[in-house]
Formats: sequence, structure tokens, C-alpha cells
Amino acid sequence: MNRSLADLAKFRAEVDQTHLGQLCGSGERFRDRYEILKILGRGGFGITFLAKDMGLPGQPICVIKQLCPKVSDPAALQQAHRRFEQEAKTLSKLGSHAQIPQLLDYFEVEGEFYLIQEYVRGWTLTKEVKRSGSFSEVAVKQFLFEFLPLLQYVHDNHVIHRDIKPPNIIRCKDDGRLVLIDFGAVKEKMAQISDASSILRPSTTQFVGTVGFASPEQLASRPTYSSDIYALGVTCLYLLTGKPPLEFDYEFLSGELRWQDHITVSEHFGNILTKMLKVAPRDRYQSPKEILRTLELEPYLDNLVYCMNINPKPFPREEVIEPEGYVPPMIRTAMAIRDWRAKLKSRRVRSDFFQPRMTFSNSSGHFK
Repeated sequence: MNRSLADLAKFRAEVDQTHLGQLCGSGERFRDRYEILKILGRGGFGITFLAKDMGLPGQPICVIKQLCPKVSDPAALQQAHRRFEQEAKTLSKLGSHAQIPQLLDYFEVEGEFYLIQEYVRGWTLTKEVKRSGSFSEVAVKQFLFEFLPLLQYVHDNHVIHRDIKPPNIIRCKDDGRLVLIDFGAVKEKMAQISDASSILRPSTTQFVGTVGFASPEQLASRPTYSSDIYALGVTCLYLLTGKPPLEFDYEFLSGELRWQDHITVSEHFGNILTKMLKVAPRDRYQSPKEILRTLELEPYLDNLVYCMNINPKPFPREEVIEPEGYVPPMIRTAMAIRDWRAKLKSRRVRSDFFQPRMTFSNSSGHFK
């Protein structure tokens, strides 16, 4: 048996040992409400299931995420519960956005934590690239125009996603909008609890994210808001090439991705990608709206060149061929004003000429 088949067999065995795994396909309901349909995936901190909510009209499809913190100490479990409550409330607030799945419910059962989320019908950007091929530069820019306001919304709510990548971005089947899933905030809190309860490795931390998409500081378990920008830059590389990030080489001294060996884009967009993928967080864009502003300036760059130099260049004058006898509007207006003033002056002269004159004679005391 090769390694991939062995890993798959191990995965199935681990899932079957879980309570939801045993309910999958059995027809029995979890908490007398949710019918487990199938397994969607498994990560380092839990398992995701597709389920049907039998307690609502229409029996809508939903997603159940089972988080499994590796804790046994009662105090650590209580702390895990408190942090889970806090982060679940944050996800609930984020879910009010149309591009983030709504959190429908959350609860704890026998030391394991569950999130019930809206199911989004569609396909991931990974499947879109595999099905239709890599994106053009124009298509990637359009992707950024759609995605950057969403990421800004997440950051404005003081949340770092920690796992931005094509499999976590879904193209909604109904209206084509992009939806961001699988936030790493709760998973990181569970990892911190697991590490804090470990006697053998009390000072270690578990990495939350995906190798290749995660920035260097995130690999060191010190993520920042710009870590999401780095991951978004790597996502753009995948969309442009269809290549996973581990297939790219790195600069020996700087550690930066050598993506230019695989991609040809415009100079302006190339500069944007380069800044998004800087190794040092301080050298990257500090917010999604900063990237958005830079993208929006591209159509005006040719004119901005004449304004931003120390010695401004004169704007190029285009030769305009005007039809014979054409008089510009401003000149026509000036001519009309001059004609009006001339006529007014002429009227005043004629009025003064014909007006009767009266004189006074001092000798007779009469007007003449």
C-alpha cells in the first residue's frame, strides 16, 4: 500500500472514531436535529461535515465544524470553552457580511466544540483553475477588486484570517460572488489551549495556516494583518500560473519568491505583487485598501507622470483640426459681450444728444 492510500485509510479510521463520523449515513440525528450526510474535510484541529438541519422548514443544508482541542485538564478545558465562546461571537459578527458564511449556532458537547455554519453552494478557486485554466492578468485584477473590500472588512473587525488560499475562497453558484471560508481565529485559540495544557512542550506553539501561503512571521506563530496580504499575493500567483507555491524557487539571500520566472505581467501590476510578497511585514502593503487604491490609479498613471516629477513635464499638446469658420465657445461669448457693450454705449450717446437742455439767465431770473 502506497503512502497516499495509507494516509487515506488512517484518515477514515480517525473519522470513524468520532461521534459524527459514526452518525454519517446512519440516518440518526446529532442532537436530535442534524442528519450527517458526508465528510467534507479534515484539518489539524478538527473535522468538517455536511449535514441537513431537520429542525428547520425545508431542511436546509449546513456545515458542521467539529473542533477537537487536545486537552484533558479541567482548568484548560474551561479556558478553551471561554475562548471558544469569544471567538464564535466574533465569527457571528463577521457572518453578517454577504461574502462570509453565516454562523448559525455553536455549542460544546463532552469537551468538543462545534460550529454550525451556512452552506455555500459553489466551487473553490482551486477547482475553477483546474477546470478552466489559469487566470489572465485582467481576471486576477478583477478578483482583487472583489476580494480586497472583503478582506478590509475582516481586518476592520480586528480579525486576521490566517489561512487565505484558493481552497478557502468559494465562487458562489447562485450569483458568482466570492465567499471567504475557514477562518483560522478559532483554530488558533484551540491550538494555544492545547499547547498551554501540554506538560512536555509548554513553550511550543502550533502553526495555524498553510505552508507556502503563510508568511515567514506566521510560520513563526506571530501573524499580523499583513500576513493575510502575503497569502493573498501567493493566491494571485496560483491564479496566474496554476502552480502551488512550493513549486516556486526562493531568492537565496532575501528569501523572496522568484515568481517572475513563471509570470509575465504589466510593470504596474508586477510592482503590486512584489510589494504584497515582501518577506518583511513592514515592507508590504499595510492594508487591503492601500492595494485597492494603487490598482485604481493604474488608468491615470500616464497623466500622473507629468505631475509627480520634481521638474514637471509639460502635458503633451495634441494637434486639433478644427472645421473652417469654427469659433470656440469662449470666443463667441467674448464677442457677444463686446457687441452688447458697444450697443449700450451707442444708446447712451444718442440719449444724451436728444435730451432737452435748460439754462438760467441771471439778469431776467427766467429759464430759457
